Amino acid sequence: MRGEFLDVGGARLYYYAAGTRGGGEPLVLIHGFPTSSHLWQDLVPLLPEGRRVVVVDLLGYGRSDPPGDLALNIKAHADRVLVLLDLLGINRACLIGHDIGGGIAQAVAVKAPHRVSHLCLVSSVAFDEWPSREVKMARATLPLTRHLPATWLLGALKTDLARGFVDDELAQRSIDRYIKSFATPAGRDLLVAHLEALDSADTVEIGARLGSVPAPTAIIHGAHDPFLPLSAARRLHQAIRGSTLDVLDAGRHFLPEESPERLAELIAVLIEK
Repeated sequence: MRGEFLDVGGARLYYYAAGTRGGGEPLVLIHGFPTSSHLWQDLVPLLPEGRRVVVVDLLGYGRSDPPGDLALNIKAHADRVLVLLDLLGINRACLIGHDIGGGIAQAVAVKAPHRVSHLCLVSSVAFDEWPSREVKMARATLPLTRHLPATWLLGALKTDLARGFVDDELAQRSIDRYIKSFATPAGRDLLVAHLEALDSADTVEIGARLGSVPAPTAIIHGAHDPFLPLSAARRLHQAIRGSTLDVLDAGRHFLPEESPERLAELIAVLIEK
């Protein structure tokens, strides 16, 4: 496993590669808000052998550069993913996206369907069924809260994110890691920029085009996801022809961390199609 930085549109994105180059298309893993490539660490070793695995930190997350003046909406992230694939010499890949990473994967699939061999949407944003009420309230109060200490914003974020985990101890460890980069005044501004970019406008537009997606698609959702309703997953299932829908009965939002074995099984089935 090795990590590198690549210049993508004037900013450095961090990614790491795992697995081996075999006969099948690579697997590209795309995290969501406010996580990082750490989200996938327990899933990566369980993925099918003989596949190249690429795990990316989106712009403004993890080890990747802060965005500066660059856009953080779903379409902008998707454009950068396509450039990243070009730089890595990947013509076609199975895209696996979680949360807004699922929206980014959808955007790539409708913009460049020939680049997507398979599509796996895990706890994915979709249509107009996001962001959650809590995020909408946070965005509405940003004119006031953006000037509060970073510790106050992080405390509120940490409490909210914990609802997405079943395991309280895992939640504590993972959330602390995810929010660490937002703990400074500059980090607070970055968090505000991410919150401002959480807008369903892109997925509403993308949703109207999902019927043209040719890639075999798996949709995976937690039955008790507090952020994204099960109706979003069902609408994706209806919109993407031939897709499968698996609902994990005990699952909440952070399935890659809490159900990696089951995810690996479902991905293995998907990529054989």
